[in-house]
Amino acid sequence: MTRDELKKKKIAVLMGGLSAEREISLRTGQAVLNALQKAGYRASALDADRNLASRLVEEEIEVAFIALHGRYGEDGTVQGLLEMLQIPYTGSGVLASSVAMDKVTTKKILLYHELPTPGFEVYRRGDDRQALMSRCRHYPLVVKPAREGSTIGVSIVRNADELGQGLDEALRCDDLVLVEDYIKGMEITVGVLGGEALPIIQVVPKGGFYDFNAKYTGGQTEYILPAPLDGALYERIRQVAVEASRALGCAGAVRVDFMVREREFYCLEVNTIPGMTETSLLPKAAAHAGISFGELTQRILEGAALGK
Repeated sequence: MTRDELKKKKIAVLMGGLSAEREISLRTGQAVLNALQKAGYRASALDADRNLASRLVEEEIEVAFIALHGRYGEDGTVQGLLEMLQIPYTGSGVLASSVAMDKVTTKKILLYHELPTPGFEVYRRGDDRQALMSRCRHYPLVVKPAREGSTIGVSIVRNADELGQGLDEALRCDDLVLVEDYIKGMEITVGVLGGEALPIIQVVPKGGFYDFNAKYTGGQTEYILPAPLDGALYERIRQVAVEASRALGCAGAVRVDFMVREREFYCLEVNTIPGMTETSLLPKAAAHAGISFGELTQRILEGAALGK
């Protein structure tokens, strides 16, 4: 839809929701809402609670800007609801959202497409822990809930005892756990907007680990933009970010996270609804490319559609 068409529509910015990332979503949603209203759109906030379906109908919403993070918002569930209600929405479709939210499935698809990603093991609640321990012989490892974001429930483990503790922590968030090789090196992220890569950002957390606090507390992380990589490697990583996004079938704005070790790089995950808060990475990269926050939100909104 064109911007003129969209300005005639009743737009809901879906925010908040039911996931562990609710508070971050509220910050993302408020920033998006402010930008859209400032640009002249008929936008209002809508908390994606258990009454979302009836409220969408009652308020006669015509377009949804999804500003949700985590489960029930980034995982294909809200996208499926909007498809059923025939309300065009921003970002990736049902399948791509669901696949990208699952870190295990994402890694399997990356491997199928011969895109680099760290080695890994998978643990489901109730699996034989000793069998997993016997396979995990090289430390450190990263233990992650397979279907959470914002580094919730993630730990770096250096021995078998810590692995057991890391599994317990991850299992508090999800029944499926990813145990991944730890890559020591440069942490970077690449925004992809409308199928084109934005400038690469290096992420340098003061505490050494880009955890929830480092992500969302001002001053806890340094961002180097553009990332200090040589030209050929820089462009190759940007290309792989686009390829990874395309392999998963993503649309709209996407953020792809990597670790770089010397001249090798590894794709960690693909985020289908990147944060849009004051400390978020996608707006930083867009700004470096000359795209203001207001322009960024409008470009994302223009991609609202069904049947992606």
